[in-house]
Amino acid sequence: MFQRDLTKGPVFHTLCVFALPMILGNLLQQGYNLVDTWVVGRFVGPGALAAVGSAFALMTFLTSVLLGLCMGSGVVFSLCFGRGDPGRLKASIRAAFALTMALGALLTAGALWGVDAIMAWMNIPREIAAMTRTYMVLVFWGIPAIAVYNFFGAYLKALGDSVVPLLFLGVSTALNIGLDILLVAVWGQGAAGAAVATVAAQYVSGAGIALYTLWKNPDLRKALGGLRLEKACLGEIVRYSFLTCLQQSVMNLGILMVQGLVNSFGTTVMAAFAAGVKIDSFAYMPAQEYGNAFSTFIAQNKGAGQTGRIKQGVRCAVLTSVAYCLAVSLALWFLAKPLMLIFVDPSETAILAQGITYLHIIGPFYCGIGCLFLLYGLYRALGRPAVSVVLTVISLGTRVALSYVLSAVPAIGVVGIWWSIPIGWALADLTGLLLYLKKRNALVD
Repeated sequence: MFQRDLTKGPVFHTLCVFALPMILGNLLQQGYNLVDTWVVGRFVGPGALAAVGSAFALMTFLTSVLLGLCMGSGVVFSLCFGRGDPGRLKASIRAAFALTMALGALLTAGALWGVDAIMAWMNIPREIAAMTRTYMVLVFWGIPAIAVYNFFGAYLKALGDSVVPLLFLGVSTALNIGLDILLVAVWGQGAAGAAVATVAAQYVSGAGIALYTLWKNPDLRKALGGLRLEKACLGEIVRYSFLTCLQQSVMNLGILMVQGLVNSFGTTVMAAFAAGVKIDSFAYMPAQEYGNAFSTFIAQNKGAGQTGRIKQGVRCAVLTSVAYCLAVSLALWFLAKPLMLIFVDPSETAILAQGITYLHIIGPFYCGIGCLFLLYGLYRALGRPAVSVVLTVISLGTRVALSYVLSAVPAIGVVGIWWSIPIGWALADLTGLLLYLKKRNALVD
């Protein structure tokens, strides 16, 4: 394994070298849905594009609890590693694995059971209801694979190995692309074929990373082979993960509510939003994963008592994230139309126009979301996940409330939904920054 101790070496170099494979891995993970979006948008049509877009928002919400649990568990693993406490690390791994697998099974069963109620709540238009339902049911079967991949990925990243998760995502993404083209473009299986391609790729990445990690790490096999779950470790995992799960759930519930509002504007707006969100997500996802790498860096150094290194890391991370966000904002402004044309046929002029408007409103404000991801990671690593929840509530609460209020004004319409997003980012950033400046010494020391 490519294990890295983040408590040593030059801060900028250490953080960037650790973050780069995570960023590439996250971009590959986004590739799952980007490929689905491209294939169905170009080879099936706007209806399928709208169906895949709605399902993406829903899956992001459902798996947000799993991601929150794995992120919180990763913080605990990092703290144990930083303290040099292998016994506590093994017990924590066992507790986190049991919780992750149980949660994955419950989410899968609940999603399959409640799919019709979910679709009604999301305002799925009747003309694409059958296609959307089929796609959703198929992708729900990928939830267990997502649970497995994210648990082992969190374990490896917590110990400083961000390369192996990237390698398995690369293999699965290549498989996803090949199956998408075969099932949808060649065999004409529509949105269902895209769903099968995605789920198959997810199981390859999940099973692959699990088998490799267990084979390479005898201590991990011993940890997972134990039958006894320590109450203290379960409590610590829950304590670090509960609020992170809540944060992820609140964030993605807000996104899902906005998706439901977008759906009420019809298939054209749905298709534009689906394509725009994929481009949008791909653009700022490196900043999100950099925030997760930053969180691991802070947690390891907190466990090792490296206060000065934590403060250096904060300064370095802010400068790096802001520089990236400014560059990608500039690029997106000029490339909005060519990027939309990747997913939308040139003849669909209404969809193109709406998607370009979305990107021109959101794109210039990526510094806001980049700094917010750093704040989430910082407070999570410093043992203050409740602050991350508060920031999420401010960001998403503002977004949802303004979306419903502004879009109801005839003179504003759907554009009000787009403008609510950067306004929510700005308010959350201001809150998080003021709290950090006020409590900096108490938080870091």
